[in-house]
Amino acid sequence: MNEALPATRRPGIRAAMFVDFDNVFTGLQAIDPLAAKRFAEDPKHWADALSAGGSGGGTRRFLIRNCYLNPMVYSKYRPYWTRAGFRVIDCPSLTQRGKSSTDINLVLDAMDALSGSVGIEEFFIASADADFTSLIQRFRAADRMTTVIAAGAVAFAYREMADHVVESHDFVSILTGSTAEPVRALAPVNQRQVPAQAKAKTKAMPPGVREVLEFVRTAPGPVVGAMVAHRALAADPSLKTDWGGYGKFGTWVSQIGKDVEYSAAQGGWVWDAKRFSSEDLPASVETQPGIEEQVARVTDVPALSAAQFRQIFLAMAARLREHPANRTELSRQVRDDCVSAGEPVSRNAVSFVLQGLGYANFQLTDEATAAELAAAWTRYVEELCRVALLEFDAGEQLAVRRWASGGLLDK
Repeated sequence: MNEALPATRRPGIRAAMFVDFDNVFTGLQAIDPLAAKRFAEDPKHWADALSAGGSGGGTRRFLIRNCYLNPMVYSKYRPYWTRAGFRVIDCPSLTQRGKSSTDINLVLDAMDALSGSVGIEEFFIASADADFTSLIQRFRAADRMTTVIAAGAVAFAYREMADHVVESHDFVSILTGSTAEPVRALAPVNQRQVPAQAKAKTKAMPPGVREVLEFVRTAPGPVVGAMVAHRALAADPSLKTDWGGYGKFGTWVSQIGKDVEYSAAQGGWVWDAKRFSSEDLPASVETQPGIEEQVARVTDVPALSAAQFRQIFLAMAARLREHPANRTELSRQVRDDCVSAGEPVSRNAVSFVLQGLGYANFQLTDEATAAELAAAWTRYVEELCRVALLEFDAGEQLAVRRWASGGLLDK
């Protein structure tokens, strides 16, 4: 199972897709019902987008396409998947609580594929269920590429174990056709060691890199990573899919070189190494003392400041008054508004808040106020703390409430 993969017999990365239908469908319904319908009724559309990946050797061939669903609830979607070339595995509820056999069936099939003679190079797991973290670890230990497709909040350990995560807003964009960029294939095993310098000689400096260099070199000090990411995406929209194949902004900006340094501390900072160092970072980014740090670390709630949460709610309420957009577009607009207001946040952070509002059954209408948004989000954060068995005294509970609400509930 751990032997080196043989030379590719046909062009394209040999890939396997394992879809936890129930998890993805319910997650999408909370984010964008139209995208959920497209996912369930037109799997060929998004599967082809993932197959396209990139150009030439960057394309994928899905040798295995498995879909695991509960036939008692979702049997009406079976014909769409079989017609799209998926093998549909029935996973009915086996317990009184409705727990299905999806997890064990998916894991067994994935391990069979890993140990098979074909030599699968990239594994796709379409599920936000952190129970699959151990499976991703096995893929990683066998030197296989892994991609997680998430339609909901993703546990930190699960996210970090994968080579690439297709975030919910990116997946919704693929489903709705609002992005022309496919999810690019990661480099095959036999192409991973190509020196970056050799590639640089064959092409001009990308516009995103050029924008970052100009911005960072003229900045009066270290710059918040979210602001640098915003400038890079504005200059080169193609980066929004998977950051040029690097998966994350931090990985992408770190490989630029040219004296551009990056630190992941407190959401990320970028600076010009010729003029500054890590010692020039604001002291507040080195640590985030208090109860907020514990909540963010245990529940995966974005580690933002109260001011940043406040700005998210203010920007979201203003956008909703203009026109209630779908959640994918709204996350982009709110991210941009926060950057413009001087409280930069990542799009992933905004998407996490939107998902929390969905789980709290809050309706995003043009009548929603910033305080109402803050109240619904705070209830969701408090529920996450309860599920995580975090115990707080009255003072700590108040601190969590003030932090999560951005101070909008202090009345």
